[in-house]
Amino acid sequence: MTTAAQFTDIDLSTVDLTDLSYFQDGPPHELFARMRKEANPHWNALSGGDQPGFWSFTRAADIQAISRDSGTFSSAVGGVFATLRGAAPVEVLREVILGMDPPRHTQQRNVVQAVFTPKLIRQKEIAIRETVNRLIDNIIERGECDFVEEIAVELPLLVIADMLGVPLEDRRQLFEWTNRLSQAAATSDPELGLGALMEIGGYLTGITAARKANPGDDLVSRLVHAEVDGEKLTEQEVALFFGLLMFAGNDTTRNTAAGGMRALIENPGERQKLVDGTATIPNAVEEMLRWVNPVIYFARVATQDATVGGHTVKAGERVVMWYSAGSRDPELVAEPTRFDVSREKTPHLAFGGGGAHFCLGNQLARLELKVLFEELIKRVPDMQFAGPIDRLVSSFSNELTSMPVTFTPGTRLQ
Repeated sequence: MTTAAQFTDIDLSTVDLTDLSYFQDGPPHELFARMRKEANPHWNALSGGDQPGFWSFTRAADIQAISRDSGTFSSAVGGVFATLRGAAPVEVLREVILGMDPPRHTQQRNVVQAVFTPKLIRQKEIAIRETVNRLIDNIIERGECDFVEEIAVELPLLVIADMLGVPLEDRRQLFEWTNRLSQAAATSDPELGLGALMEIGGYLTGITAARKANPGDDLVSRLVHAEVDGEKLTEQEVALFFGLLMFAGNDTTRNTAAGGMRALIENPGERQKLVDGTATIPNAVEEMLRWVNPVIYFARVATQDATVGGHTVKAGERVVMWYSAGSRDPELVAEPTRFDVSREKTPHLAFGGGGAHFCLGNQLARLELKVLFEELIKRVPDMQFAGPIDRLVSSFSNELTSMPVTFTPGTRLQ
């Protein structure tokens, strides 16, 4: 296993970021820092010879340039993962907006875009706060919990289940599918991801039939009755859309909530700023998003020769945008290796580098995180670690799976 201490000495020409040993402790920030200085972009050769390698981009400006040029850098040609073996087969990914290019991507995104406007998202704040306080009520008298399992996982599951219009008692099934998709991306196992998507399709059969007969104001109803170019979405398109909304609605908030609380515990002076009110929760949330950067990378394939940061990328070559590296680029933010909740402006790439694929649910994630940490700082301001922290070893998702904590017991609100 490669350790952080070895990153200063490793020969960069030998680095293969498909090797998960580099991600045992999360994104390899020391290695990314060297790559930004010495090898940006870095050519990542792949062993075996059955697949070409890829260019790794670690500077924020380059990542943003690639992200904003979907005409040159395609999500559809070769998928969005570092190799052809990603979370699902490339031909399946092309049927999800994540793996589409404009104009088809734009048409599909417009199906749900209206649900995620800032105005409509703000209207959910009261309901989200009630959910957060119920979750805190469930743990507050015990003085201990697994923060990931009982808080970070539960909040986005409850919110997205409500928005999708599925029974809340089914949220554990959504959780299982989300985890399987994360595992598929982590292990480059498209069969695992495809299996989860097929199960989602089966699960939706009864729900979509009910929504066709009696539509509601939920996302499944919107998908069932939506039209693109005068035609309704197929059952497969509805299932894939559902899977993406379920995964994206879970992953970003869950990972940032868990990683954000970890950062507060590890930096007690920063947490005290929030307790004292000398720093604001919205600013802290942006810093958590930058610090955690819940999705580590996405990839594109060049459709023509292009120049990025002075480097020529040839048509057909794959480029990987390491968002975690870009969010700690000193050209983007001052003192990037310092966690500072009082930053007034905190640029980051947690929701991508901009362009057509900028995260659709960014306002929802921000609201969930804002409300969560407002209530946590108010009601349980002294959480401390109570056991080992476990994570999913993944180059794609910066995901904690367990984080036991203790705190001073309090009283329930309800």
